[in-house]
Amino acid sequence: MAGRGLSAGMMVAAMLAVASPVRADSRWFSPEWFAGPWTVTLGAEGRVLPTYEGSSNYRFLPVPLFDIRRAGTPRHFQSPRDGASIGIVEFDNFRLGPTLKVRLPRREGDDAKLRGLGDINFAVELGGFAEYWFTPWLRARGELRQGVSGHHGLTGDLAADVVMPVTPQLTFSGGPRLSFDSGKTMQTYFGVDPAQSVLSGLPVYNPSGGVRSYGAGVMARYEITPQWATHLFVEYERLIGSAADSPLVALRGSRDQVTTGLGVTYSFDVGPLFR
Repeated sequence: MAGRGLSAGMMVAAMLAVASPVRADSRWFSPEWFAGPWTVTLGAEGRVLPTYEGSSNYRFLPVPLFDIRRAGTPRHFQSPRDGASIGIVEFDNFRLGPTLKVRLPRREGDDAKLRGLGDINFAVELGGFAEYWFTPWLRARGELRQGVSGHHGLTGDLAADVVMPVTPQLTFSGGPRLSFDSGKTMQTYFGVDPAQSVLSGLPVYNPSGGVRSYGAGVMARYEITPQWATHLFVEYERLIGSAADSPLVALRGSRDQVTTGLGVTYSFDVGPLFR
């Protein structure tokens, strides 16, 4: 069920991921703006990730990949932690716009340690992002998002990435990460209310908002041909604060969370969306 939830979320993300950054003007979303041709990227990724946030057990999950941009425009760097984004303001080295991210569902049946805690549906988070390139190889990015399904709190991410082309085909990237949640979001994923306490055997726990985790990520991308590319990444985060103190983590899980992924993509050009 978790896989189906992610796929549904990815379809929503795909609709917002018409992610060709454009300068904000009156032509945005006009027929002229949709004029092609476009470069479409489709792919698939296999991820190994914790069964739930704070879990010490892991599972495999296939993930569909989608991107679209104006043909002839450069591919913008994107780390595995970035939400699907549309750059509606872009000048010099700065981009700003809306973003969307999907948070995986959590089902009691996913892990015996979740029994009595109930199910959490997949979450859709909508918000904004800003990123700035200090140099051609150093990017800083921040996202702030509001949960509109699954949870109804705030969540955000800060990240910096060094992006180093080793050859024309091979690029390495990586850098630090910091994530934070509001009290509502923390309660959804790390809290234990009285009813859940009775059913699960865990003590009642009401977390407060704040920094959820810090960590780092690295990625390698290899362009096999102008159409085909593959990538490999590892993301590590260390839960801290209220998230780490949750009995679901402290008594039944782990503060250390690792996600790895291997993917392949294929890019091709298509004509105008409107004629």
